[in-house]
Amino acid sequence: MSRLAKRPIAIPKQAEITISDGDIRVKGPKGTLTKNGHRLIAIEVLPEGVQVSPKSTSIEARAALGTYASHVRNMLTGVTTGFSKKLLVEGVGFKWDVSGKTLNLALGFSHPVKMAIPEGLTVVAEKSALTISGFDKEAVGQFAANVRAMKKPEPYKGKGIRYEGEVIRRKQGKKSA
Repeated sequence: MSRLAKRPIAIPKQAEITISDGDIRVKGPKGTLTKNGHRLIAIEVLPEGVQVSPKSTSIEARAALGTYASHVRNMLTGVTTGFSKKLLVEGVGFKWDVSGKTLNLALGFSHPVKMAIPEGLTVVAEKSALTISGFDKEAVGQFAANVRAMKKPEPYKGKGIRYEGEVIRRKQGKKSA
């Protein structure tokens, strides 16, 4: 059983959480998030916080317990403070810019790559850094992963798109005899 799920999750002052028909709805100053509940997980709002508990003692219920506790914790954090990811680009001629709800990437291909920015996310492009922020942790992480997948960092020169703080293992390359 998850140790983090045993304790009640504190509800911030700005956030409001409701559970109806197994659906979790969290409302805060940044936005509103809704998630479907799990058939083996019971979620209840108590005065000391949100308590997540298993409905049965099966392995599946124990596995889903910690996951749903993290989902509720992330939803409460997202609607109050939000989440952000920062991406860095390295390479000659590699650049990006935001125009409206479109992210334009120049990554050395024969054509420019255009990506639609999902609803609820804000993207700020600087010279070599891209900051993706929003109140839904899953949406922020997925869009950052999709952008990174356009040009993953290669191990010889380190060119490509990487997360801030990500370390690229470099390879030596060919030796001239």
